[in-house]
Amino acid sequence: MQPDRANAALMETPSVLQVEGLHTQLGGQWLHKGIDFSIGRGEVVALIGGSGTGKSVLLRECIGLSRPTRGRVRLFGKDICELSRENLNQVRGRYGVLFQEGALFSSLSVAENVAAPLVEHTTLPLKLRNEVVAMKIRLAGLPMDACDKRPSELSGGMKKRAALARALALEPELLFLDEPTSGLDPISAREFDHLLRVLCDSLGLTALMATHDLDTLWGMVDRVIVLHGGKVIADGPVKEVAELDHEWIRAYFSAHSRSR
Repeated sequence: MQPDRANAALMETPSVLQVEGLHTQLGGQWLHKGIDFSIGRGEVVALIGGSGTGKSVLLRECIGLSRPTRGRVRLFGKDICELSRENLNQVRGRYGVLFQEGALFSSLSVAENVAAPLVEHTTLPLKLRNEVVAMKIRLAGLPMDACDKRPSELSGGMKKRAALARALALEPELLFLDEPTSGLDPISAREFDHLLRVLCDSLGLTALMATHDLDTLWGMVDRVIVLHGGKVIADGPVKEVAELDHEWIRAYFSAHSRSR
């Protein structure tokens, strides 16, 4: 499915995230050359592209950590580039982020990592905050004896789950995930995919993830957006995108053949 058709199909769905005419220049080179897409409430969407296409940069622009050179990013209908610091912090309370490699604070325990957004953005009393932290840790599928462990004491899969628990701390409506299954063995990766899909469906979450994991694409996303040459070259259900006659798309999906 081509990008204009996919975006037209979403017009009747309230958009949680809209990227409009986004251009990004880095080191004198244009990384993004006019990116447009929308994500409707409740969708789980994957962002794919070759190395150096700016997937992680685009995610950072979507959450307000970086500013595009031109264009607009709307989160929950608000242009995040025009928001004051106070209003941007309010918007940030409505989404969670799972950074690549988890980005947990190495000097803090799992429970302290999960509590960090609550300390920063809420005034919950300690007892209630501890109850929320415990609930999020269980929700992410971690045993309660992980609470007092440092990230260095966790396996790769447990680190991902701890980072997910932290991303869920503020009851977000939207999740951003950067390579959520990178570094995991195949079994742990599929378990994490299943957990994420169950959470999105049961909690009504919207998710945008940058990924290179083809099993994730086939197994749990609703839509895939393809970045190539600084633009969105395809946007639609995985099966439809995989069948498009484009050299890069053919090469990408030929690395993983499976019968339907």
